[in-house]
Amino acid sequence: MPPKTKEKGVKAGSQKKKKNAGAGVEAESMHRLAVLEKELLQDHLEMSRQCRALQEEMETRSRRLEEEVRGLREQLEMCQKEAEAARREAEEVLGERDQTLAQLRAHVADMEAKYEEILHGSLDGLLAKLRAVKPQWDKDVLRLHARHKEQLRQFGLNPLDL
Repeated sequence: MPPKTKEKGVKAGSQKKKKNAGAGVEAESMHRLAVLEKELLQDHLEMSRQCRALQEEMETRSRRLEEEVRGLREQLEMCQKEAEAARREAEEVLGERDQTLAQLRAHVADMEAKYEEILHGSLDGLLAKLRAVKPQWDKDVLRLHARHKEQLRQFGLNPLDL
């Protein structure tokens, strides 16, 4: 029977070793779990820092872009005001030009009418003088013509043959 006892003792020792081995495996797995949790927390910490840095970078960029937009809006508003002022000034200048042209055209038309009146008056006066002088000229022409006829006859020429 001693061999049986020996076997029982092996079984008992084996169970003790299994218990110790089970406790060692459990401790090792607890250790691995703690290491993994530590690494996970470190990774989470690094990611949190990266996230915070990215958020800060995005906020900085956002502020810079907002300032740029604000500046561009101010420039746009100023350019629109300048364009409106230039448009008003151009309209005013064009209005003045149109008014000046209208005045000049009216002045030219008035001058044309006056010159036409002067010309017609002068021509009418000239015609009146010519009409007044024509009878005298006709007399002078007839007298001159008669004298020339007489001179031709004195030279023995027939005035009708010429």
